[in-house]
Amino acid sequence: MILFTYGLIAFVSVLLSGAVLLLVQIPRTPMRLLLAFSGSFLFAISMLHLIPELFATNTPNIGMWILVGFLIQLLLEYLSEGMEHGHLHTHGKDDEHLHHKKSIPYSVMIGLCLHSLLEGMPLGIEDGNSKIFPPFLTGIVLHNIPIAITFMSLLIHLGHSKLKAFLLIGIFALMTPLGLLISHFIGQQLQGDLQPYFAAVTGVVVGIFLHISTTILFESTENHRFNGLKFLTILLGVFVAWLFIK
Repeated sequence: MILFTYGLIAFVSVLLSGAVLLLVQIPRTPMRLLLAFSGSFLFAISMLHLIPELFATNTPNIGMWILVGFLIQLLLEYLSEGMEHGHLHTHGKDDEHLHHKKSIPYSVMIGLCLHSLLEGMPLGIEDGNSKIFPPFLTGIVLHNIPIAITFMSLLIHLGHSKLKAFLLIGIFALMTPLGLLISHFIGQQLQGDLQPYFAAVTGVVVGIFLHISTTILFESTENHRFNGLKFLTILLGVFVAWLFIK
């Protein structure tokens, strides 16, 4: 039942976030602040909670799995064009082609789906550290909200109908629950202690979190100038993450 709840929360949060853009336009400043909050929350929850809990399992090679996750996200960015950071990176002619051709951005879709699928995998391991799950799921939800909004914005900008855009967002929304189910199935097939598998999968996702959160925090600063409101938003994200471990 708890796995169904996790999957449902992840699915609905993405679907609703994408649907919001069909009703209202979200100004640039609130989006930047939302990104800053989600980035700081992801970074803080990783440093204060997820990483310490992983090393407390005394499972070998935790650091290696975190590094693997970091590198995987580096590769996924080439597909998703940086959509995980709440915006698209520009790549000259490729970017112009993406924004002017009315077609489904398949590389972006594949990158986002793989990213979301990996994030859901630790949630499907029932024998994992249950203390990790609530903040972990919260991090996924906060992180996927700006992704869904940005992806929906791109699809509408490319001229797709609202129905088609919503269906594509629905496919993306299914990826985290799908990752949960795949991991749950793998866990059922494995014999003995699932702790090494849990630590490896979670370590990979923590590496992904670290890559995304640091990139968000660096890229959301315009011209490297101090922004008081953004800094307060970052502190709020850290504070909320701290509350999760108390």
